[in-house]
Amino acid sequence: MCNILKVRWTINPRTAPQPWIACSGCGCLKPFKSSGKIRLNANGKKLDAWLIYKCSDCDKTWNRTLFERQAIRDLNPPALAALQGDDPDWIRAREFDLNALSRKAQRIDEFAAADIQREVLGETDDGSVLEIDLAIALPFNLRLDRLLASELSISRSRLQALRDDAKLLIHPDRADAMRRRVKDGSRIVIDLSDETDRRVIWKAAASGGEIG
Repeated sequence: MCNILKVRWTINPRTAPQPWIACSGCGCLKPFKSSGKIRLNANGKKLDAWLIYKCSDCDKTWNRTLFERQAIRDLNPPALAALQGDDPDWIRAREFDLNALSRKAQRIDEFAAADIQREVLGETDDGSVLEIDLAIALPFNLRLDRLLASELSISRSRLQALRDDAKLLIHPDRADAMRRRVKDGSRIVIDLSDETDRRVIWKAAASGGEIG
């Protein structure tokens, strides 16, 4: 009989990163929130595109350049349709592009609150091992130890003790994996054979929930 409870956590952050930009209305640096709207400008056969942000205090707008003088023929049809239709999924991916934002902003605020969809991939009535696969489509700022502590109701010190005893394994692994932000495709395997509350932990791993 298999002794492993396998689950997948699909994590979806709620709030997009907010760049700090010099606001002409406030006269100082302020965090700007995405409006979720695209502004397009056609110049012959070339296209400019901006993602519109608003100051969190005065609603002054900032047009974040996505591209300029892009030949329309070089845009694939799905991307062009997403731009013209303000496709929320396409826009959301650009809102979470930290590399692009870091070239525009002096500071970026990130948020750890997220929704988690849990899917049981394999279950057992009397197992001893918990395996968690992480699916994270968009980057967000949450350490792995904080995620596990929150969602499994286990203290971080207890998690670290399991890690030190080689009863908590992380794939791919590195010495500071517990202190780094969660990564898509990570797998966490926890040996709970000596834990008296393992059924409670299994239930927490498999039941629905949210962060923050």
